[in-house]
Amino acid sequence: MLTINEIFHSIQGESTHAGRPCVFVRLTACDLRCSWCDTPYAFTEGHKVSIDDVVGQVKGYGCPVVEITGGEPLLQKDVYPLMQRLLDEKLTVMVETGGHLSIEQVPAGVLRIMDVKCPGSSESHRNDWTNMNRLVATDEVKFVLKDRADYEFARDVVAHYDLVSRVAAVHFSPVHGVLEARQLAEWILEDRLEVRLQLQVHKYIWAPATRGV
Repeated sequence: MLTINEIFHSIQGESTHAGRPCVFVRLTACDLRCSWCDTPYAFTEGHKVSIDDVVGQVKGYGCPVVEITGGEPLLQKDVYPLMQRLLDEKLTVMVETGGHLSIEQVPAGVLRIMDVKCPGSSESHRNDWTNMNRLVATDEVKFVLKDRADYEFARDVVAHYDLVSRVAAVHFSPVHGVLEARQLAEWILEDRLEVRLQLQVHKYIWAPATRGV
């Protein structure tokens, strides 16, 4: 049994799958309080749903791509059998996690998108750095950046862990409405970084505060 905040069909706004239709399964609860969080409603709002019902709802959209998100999805132990069930249905399964919990139990075949919290989030002390040793070539790593200090932090982490050569993609994402994308682009180009500038596509299609997209 899972506590689900919402299940909806939309356009994937982030990761290397940005632009693709995708079913999102948003789980309730998060033990982080990032300063820039855009889904605080997922902290507490939700209702109990069985794994069978979640799988049924996802399949009902007829979409081959699904992302498990939150909140922090890895807080709920039944998320692991859910991911396996979705894999068994021959779906492309992604999970987005905050990076402060171990990613070790995520089933093989799930595309893991792991945040690394920068100082501007106020939660960088919570990063589980042992996860860096668990990354594989299909994983993606995301940094959400508020300012120059966050950029320099992310740049140094990428270099220290040689992330560009070890994972499928490294994303630098500006906090929407706070850090200008052009400014971040200029920093990336100046430092010749081989990272991806990531904009949250859904916030340009719909109003940034729109839920269920």
